Amino acid sequence: MSFRNSCVNAWETLPVTISSGTSITGTTDLGGLRLFAISMPPAWTAANLTFQMSPDGGTTWTDLRDQSGDEIVAVTGASVCTILTPSQFAPLQYLRVRSGTGSSPVAQGADRQLQLILRPV
Repeated sequence: MSFRNSCVNAWETLPVTISSGTSITGTTDLGGLRLFAISMPPAWTAANLTFQMSPDGGTTWTDLRDQSGDEIVAVTGASVCTILTPSQFAPLQYLRVRSGTGSSPVAQGADRQLQLILRPV
């Protein structure tokens, strides 16, 4: 999925989907914008979110970790908007969002569409 080339608004939303029976979205091109928040769907198989990044356009993926080596975790749930720390996502262009963690992914019980909230900086 690719971000549309329009920065008319102060922020943009980009829908991403975790398909039924899986735990991770497809490749998302952030288009040079930063991820600020994620709005969750009303139906959600309980799990926090973690992230993967690709340095090569989606061929190779690695878990996104902070300077302490811990996975970056967004504590979230159904029908909530979770505010993130934009600086953690600043260098990224290609991103995947995962339900659960790298060691314990959580498969979703149906297709789940999340809204990424993006802003130019």
